[in-house]
Amino acid sequence: MPNILNLQSLLGLAVIVGACWAVSENRRAFPWKLAIGAVLVQAALVLLVFGVPGSAVVLNAITGAVDGLATATRRGTQFIFGYLAGGEQPYVVQNQPALFVFAFEVLPLILVISALSALLWHWKILKWITRGFGLLFQRTMGLGGASALAVAANIFLGMIESPIVIRAYLDKLTRSEVFLMMVVGLATVAGSTMVAYATILGPVLPNAAGHVLVASIVSAPAGILLARIIIPETPGEGGAHADYDSDLKYDSAIDAIVKGTADGLMVVLNISAVLIVFVALVALVNVMLGGFWLFDGPVTVERVLGWLFAPVAWLIGVEWSEAGRAGWLLGVKLTLTEFVAFIELGNIPAGEMSERTRMLMTYAVCGFANIGSVGITVTGLSVLMPERRQMVLDMVWKALFAGFLATLMSAAVVGALPGAVFGT
Repeated sequence: MPNILNLQSLLGLAVIVGACWAVSENRRAFPWKLAIGAVLVQAALVLLVFGVPGSAVVLNAITGAVDGLATATRRGTQFIFGYLAGGEQPYVVQNQPALFVFAFEVLPLILVISALSALLWHWKILKWITRGFGLLFQRTMGLGGASALAVAANIFLGMIESPIVIRAYLDKLTRSEVFLMMVVGLATVAGSTMVAYATILGPVLPNAAGHVLVASIVSAPAGILLARIIIPETPGEGGAHADYDSDLKYDSAIDAIVKGTADGLMVVLNISAVLIVFVALVALVNVMLGGFWLFDGPVTVERVLGWLFAPVAWLIGVEWSEAGRAGWLLGVKLTLTEFVAFIELGNIPAGEMSERTRMLMTYAVCGFANIGSVGITVTGLSVLMPERRQMVLDMVWKALFAGFLATLMSAAVVGALPGAVFGT
């Protein structure tokens, strides 16, 4: 029998879908079959990874792969930065946790995964995996070939890299299909960052790597559904054909590694710059708010975000006693990027947050839907299809709304499943 928290998540699922219907451009065109199908696909994917007998072997393999990548990356980082990156220390260390430096422990993973992803794409391994997911979305959700391929690519590539995969078809996409591509790009994360997130959460969340991987995958169907609700496809339009070939090509394996590393470097630099600036801005606002007190405590950005998003966190299945802290994490994700939210989630000691809440928040913050990504989306798509720049500008805030809710929908679906599936 479902408990109250499972029912709470089902209520949140209904509220999320209802919120998108309320801002729909055509409320009469609600995609009932797609709504049922999207939720079933999400639940099936989660159960496939966590609920099928023998799934522990798969989860252990995923965790082992992440640990192996982290270890290999650490060797390369220590070769360049020595003891600063955790290598042999030239002095006696009194505080071992202080050796963890985000710039040396987490960001280099993005470089390695980016290069590895490019190599796997050149070897057609990642291309065939993407094609498989593309066919899945095409057959189960009625997407056109180009849209299905872009959605599948978003699971593994970035929100700007994936449109490059279907660059030859961008001018053939309808307004609804462009919007869908934007929403799914904001609802998912790139493969280059998944390993970093899993590394951050590994010490405090069992099967963290599996949860992060599944979170990005299941948010794709959620993004498809919410995008179709807000801007439905006009009957008779859409369905641009794609032969699952791509403009994203490399000349050789070495070319893939070099270009993949260069792309990863740009991601690392962007993440570093955004984190420095946004964390500094929040600290600046907190300084300005330092003179105000409310409810026996100083008013801070963190407390305000907790108040605003606590009801949202409760709706996805978080107990009210933890909703304030969970709501704060949602606010951090929206304003300061999901990277900061994952860092803060990883910093919460295991005994100070229940495993269920930590798991739900992993799904809720695992997406690029934040204010900073609005600029990235507009800039990237304007370069790829300059003639549609105004269309992108007109839809980008709706896309942010849908992308943010898509990750919440994924968390609500997970929250509605029996805890026994995840061993909680």
